[in-house]
Amino acid sequence: MLLAELAATSQRVGATSRRLEKIAALAACLKALLPEEMEIGVRFLSGELRQRRLGVGYSLLRDASPVVAATTPTLSLLDVDGQFASIAEAAGPGSGAKRKQALSRLLASATPEEQNFLTRLIVGELRQGALEAMMVEAVARACALPLAEVRRAAMLAGGVAAVARAALVEGLMGLQRFAVALFQPIQPMLAQPVEELADALQQFGRAALEWKLDGVRVQVHREGDVVRLYSRSLNDITIAAPEIVEAVLKLPARTLILDGEAIALRADGVPLPFQETMRRFGRKLDSEAMRAALPLRVYFFDCLYLQGEPLMDQPTLARVSRLGEIAPEHLLMPRLMTDDPAQADAFFQDALSRGHEGIMIKSLSAPYEAGSRGSSWLKLKQAATLDLVILAAEWGNGRRRGWLSNLHLGARDPANGTYVMLGKTFKGMTDRMLARQTEMLLGLEVERDRYTVHVRPEIVVEIAFNEVQASSQYPGGLALRFARVKRYRPDKTAQEADTIDTVRGLFARLAGRQEQRLRFIAKD
Repeated sequence: MLLAELAATSQRVGATSRRLEKIAALAACLKALLPEEMEIGVRFLSGELRQRRLGVGYSLLRDASPVVAATTPTLSLLDVDGQFASIAEAAGPGSGAKRKQALSRLLASATPEEQNFLTRLIVGELRQGALEAMMVEAVARACALPLAEVRRAAMLAGGVAAVARAALVEGLMGLQRFAVALFQPIQPMLAQPVEELADALQQFGRAALEWKLDGVRVQVHREGDVVRLYSRSLNDITIAAPEIVEAVLKLPARTLILDGEAIALRADGVPLPFQETMRRFGRKLDSEAMRAALPLRVYFFDCLYLQGEPLMDQPTLARVSRLGEIAPEHLLMPRLMTDDPAQADAFFQDALSRGHEGIMIKSLSAPYEAGSRGSSWLKLKQAATLDLVILAAEWGNGRRRGWLSNLHLGARDPANGTYVMLGKTFKGMTDRMLARQTEMLLGLEVERDRYTVHVRPEIVVEIAFNEVQASSQYPGGLALRFARVKRYRPDKTAQEADTIDTVRGLFARLAGRQEQRLRFIAKD
């Protein structure tokens, strides 16, 4: 397929807000792909590259942009992917110049429409609303396969691009190859926020309550004497946590996949801030020195595979029972199974008193829904927080002069892949945070004016706030009151940020509660 055809599809998808029209356009394009083009096409339409890093930033892209463009489309998807691979492989002295020359050649071979598409693809700004869930539906339609089967395969394979070719060439038989497998990380199951413990217990009845730690999600795979650890984003982080590897090697099971949370604790058991735990997983690792200064503790809460048997489809109660058979108590996440509100609240308060974020509430009958933020897992925190994306930042004044300080915050709009601004904040940041965020944000700069630097929407921050209120100042009609930065979330991508729908739902619930309180006061 020519790149021009795929770029035209991207334009059609971005031009409509109708979900079914987007899926139909994507499916029609995918249906026309050759088997060897399928993964490339899916990734390009999802705004991704097969190469994890090109080493191309805004300045290099600007310098490489040619003054001319091709008049006739000639670039194929395979051509473009091959040239991206060459750019990504450039290394050593003069690698920047090599990337620039290769990128310039590629762009000069593209028509103006293709240049526009490639530029937005390279910098991660192909905002057309073709999100992962929508692409799964498009692949299912293009290959005439059951949506549930494609979705399950994508979850187990770590993404829909990995299963697209198998779906096209082999059909249902090809999807069945994507089963739970050792050293093939599984997308983690996620939780939805809940405001009231009583609501969760009413929904589940008897439920499993667990501590919610402010740590790092770890998925552990073991086969014999080989252990691998994977992060929430499915990256191999084994080298960063040798003490977890050692603990897993002591377990009696020879093959397993466990889900858990790693956290750094003080000597008295109080959790250290999230940023401290994340130091163990930084780019520059001195594992032995860091291990001595900042030892990790792991708590396992789920068992997905044990002694050759996949367990994901079994209910929570069965999975945690199997986990308890192989893991000693000190490696298990503290858990209470109850339907008693008083017991549940005491468990919640105890978790908070120990310095943890809150608790998880899990249905005892639910399977493990990989990659899903379903209603079977709920999370309850003490304070209202949202994970939002930084859209821009303003230069500070006075003591903060020279630093990017006032952050512009946005929630993700799942309808079109853009971000809806909810307000600004300069609160909650230390001098160290200000210096670090200035460096990071300047590296993501898109444009600026006298006061503000606009950035690519990639950095996620957890924002605490007092309430959501109506506002005519921002396009979403809502704003956060007394917003403050709680922490950065380097473990989350912008696609995992909270949505504007979540914020609207929170506003509606809070407004309803306020109305109820006013009615109570009036009645009293």
